[in-house]
Amino acid sequence: MERYDAVVLGLGAMGSAALYQLAKRGRKVLGLDQFSPPHVLGSSHGDTRITRLAIGEGEHYTPLVMRSHEIWREIERETGISLLTVTGGLVISSRAKTSVLNMQDFFATTVAAAKTYRIAHDILDANAIRRRFPPFNIRDDEIGYYESEAGFVRPETCIQGQLNLAKKYGAAIHSNEKVLGFEPSRASVIISTVKDKYLANRLIVSAGAWLPQLIGESYAKPFAVRRQTLFWFAPKGSAAPFLPGNFPIYIWELQGRKQAIYGFPAVDGESGGVKVATQQYETTTTPDTVDRRVLDLEAAAMYDYIAPYLPGLSSTCVKAVACLYTVTPDAEFVIDVHPEFPNVIIASPCSGHGFKHSAAIGEALAELAIDGRSRFDLSAFSLSRFS
Repeated sequence: MERYDAVVLGLGAMGSAALYQLAKRGRKVLGLDQFSPPHVLGSSHGDTRITRLAIGEGEHYTPLVMRSHEIWREIERETGISLLTVTGGLVISSRAKTSVLNMQDFFATTVAAAKTYRIAHDILDANAIRRRFPPFNIRDDEIGYYESEAGFVRPETCIQGQLNLAKKYGAAIHSNEKVLGFEPSRASVIISTVKDKYLANRLIVSAGAWLPQLIGESYAKPFAVRRQTLFWFAPKGSAAPFLPGNFPIYIWELQGRKQAIYGFPAVDGESGGVKVATQQYETTTTPDTVDRRVLDLEAAAMYDYIAPYLPGLSSTCVKAVACLYTVTPDAEFVIDVHPEFPNVIIASPCSGHGFKHSAAIGEALAELAIDGRSRFDLSAFSLSRFS
């Protein structure tokens, strides 16, 4: 068996970032994926992902996203590809909100994080939101947090760019090679796939929705896999009010609804549609049994849900896709050494808000694999909190 300094299992958002960071540091590394990333079978697709600096899920996330922005800009300079687009970002909420997005105090935590890290922002009343962003049908008692440096990243392009750089720096990448299991010992880990066996000093398991199947039944209990749906609706008239520069990324904690909505500008122009989605945490699935189709009935239901809030969108669904969230009970990440195997690192930066942090998490995983510690404070992401 060929021996590697590290093997990365799963090459989505986190795995591609970790592989790139390890290879950049001159380590002998192998990346394994059962598909050919980037692909549409996991959690790292759908054209766009929101990125924002002040994090409503907790102030401790902000250093990660700030570093991720730096890394994406570094990659852009090295490769000439575009990853991060700044559009401005709006979080809308009110005292009467009934929907919750990950955390109960999402809006207040967002504002607190902005103040702690001196992130430029404005607090807008309902009239100010209407003047700046007419497509939103705002209630008089709603307020907004506006962050000028928020925007979106292109997940497929981020993954492909990092994999390309990993190859450039010497990483081996084996696509379409499913891992069957791994056998850790005191000094190494043997990884078995459908094609071969590999020996590594460290193994990073960043397999997304497949991670619970790989880390052992007793440690898989905190993870639930949820099917999510994403929709692109055509504007009723001109797309101009929804184009980047006129329309921000947004997160909206609604009144009288159970689920918040979030969305994007018309990033692909007049014919690309306007992406909007909710998040559901009730129905579980598995990556092997999930229905990856999105039915017309689902698109119609989504339109009925969002139409009162975005009246400029038509019921014409340009596109719809399904993706998977791997969710923990507290909606926090898991980034930790396996409780039984110190040579195995578990990486599940999940619960639907992970991509914006992925570039920095890749750096943190590389540091853990090389030095046994990271410059980032990862204490909030321990697996032991579920014991």
